[in-house]
Amino acid sequence: MYVVLAGQTLLPEGGTPRTAGDLPAAVRELERERPRWVWADTREAYPPLLDAGVRVGRCHDLALTEALLLAHEGRHGEPRSARAAHARLRGLPVPDEPPDDQPGRPASLFAPEPLSAEAVAEVHADQLARIAALPDPGRFRLLVAAESAGALIAAEMTHEGMPWRADVHDALLTELLGPRPVHGMRPAKLQALADRVAAAFGHPVNPDSVQQLVKAFKAAGVDVRSTRSEELKRVDHPAVEPLLAYKELARLHSAHGWAWADQWVRGGRFRPEYVVGGVVSGRWATSGGGALQIPKVLRRVVVADDGWTLVVADAAQLEPRVLAAMAGDARLAAAAGEIDLYSALAASFGGEREHAKLAMLSAMYGGTSGDAARLLPVMRRRFPKAYQFVEDAAKAGEEGRMVRSWLGRTSPPPSEAWRRLVAGPEGGRAMRDRGRFTRNFVVQATAAEWALSLMAVLRGLLPDPARLVFFQHDEVIVHCPLDLAEPVRAAVHRAAAEATRLLFGDTPVRFPMEAVAVSCYADAK
Repeated sequence: MYVVLAGQTLLPEGGTPRTAGDLPAAVRELERERPRWVWADTREAYPPLLDAGVRVGRCHDLALTEALLLAHEGRHGEPRSARAAHARLRGLPVPDEPPDDQPGRPASLFAPEPLSAEAVAEVHADQLARIAALPDPGRFRLLVAAESAGALIAAEMTHEGMPWRADVHDALLTELLGPRPVHGMRPAKLQALADRVAAAFGHPVNPDSVQQLVKAFKAAGVDVRSTRSEELKRVDHPAVEPLLAYKELARLHSAHGWAWADQWVRGGRFRPEYVVGGVVSGRWATSGGGALQIPKVLRRVVVADDGWTLVVADAAQLEPRVLAAMAGDARLAAAAGEIDLYSALAASFGGEREHAKLAMLSAMYGGTSGDAARLLPVMRRRFPKAYQFVEDAAKAGEEGRMVRSWLGRTSPPPSEAWRRLVAGPEGGRAMRDRGRFTRNFVVQATAAEWALSLMAVLRGLLPDPARLVFFQHDEVIVHCPLDLAEPVRAAVHRAAAEATRLLFGDTPVRFPMEAVAVSCYADAK
């Protein structure tokens, strides 16, 4: 059963709209029937319910679904909000929208009136009809369900927050940077490194200024095109060592320092803003908090509450396993039956694990330099179906065609700038670059779908009060009471098996999900 929720209005499928005086109570009552809620944008509709203590089981997110449908129709980048979808449906002017990572958010301070329940229902019906008309509507329905479940999970993880010990964070920053400085000043250890850089050049240089650093190196007889760490490590100059140390600590200070904690850590919880499908491949992004770029050194700050534990789980070599399942390559599927796929590949190659890993990654990502050129023919001979699968995706990209994931997420069409490049002297390079993108897209996007399906299933299996609190590509963290650690680990393994079945049916490919219970995130690795 579908139930439209727009503002304070509830519209059950086949029923009449009614206004709820106490919306959380009304939603809680209807939730007993396990409906699929239909709303314009989960990020607007769900947080107020969570604040009122109400969680829902399922939803259909119009904005996310519209983005998937538009991309499938070759209209990637068109406004995707429910309001835009309704305007297109009625032949009205389509409103401007903010960037893609903010679907449905008003572009000005003067937000328009929300869509009526009838308009939301109209857009929903149109989306269901467009999905039904697709060549493989079943897969696409699974994609929409997984994407919408991801929106619920993202909102819940922001609401719940990941345990974050402010005192441990402060002690770590003090250890690495020195005491917290006054606003606008560098921490003591950063300043000491900046002074060493200046001393090495013999004059004041701002280590945060690429222009000043390049100029200083040039004056010292060293030509550098940038101050990237990889380039600096090849330079023989006394300023390099303190500069590299400065860059690493400065990155920590700016991205996850005291000011960051003041903004994103509240009540002993880290609460980032996730963007579901924020990357074209379907991977998540963040519009605040940088949750997907937490440095390893900060994992010691993530500590379970007293009497609780963190169950940390990640999929082993997810993308090669996804390729094996999609391509139906029996030999690669046999190797993917092992916990360490790369070691199994090495046995198949008669070589070393690192060589097998390089060959596999080169096949998926289009690497051809160095040892990859020597190993790729081996990959082609041993696993012809898997190799041909990504080769076909690369060829489609080179020819300017779109490619799709296993469930139907669609790559963006080539831009006009790309078409102009292809017509010019750099055309071959532009074609190869796009081929590498589409080669990677089909695997990475399907891996993202598997991870979304895993989380959607796991969310429904977790015993109360266990909660998902973190997700990053192929890794999840559940915060739960100590006595629920084993049931949660069992739920993770069951969810991995179910996600595999939902996507690939009866496949011989294994998708092992290692899950460990720890008191501190740093202890999981």
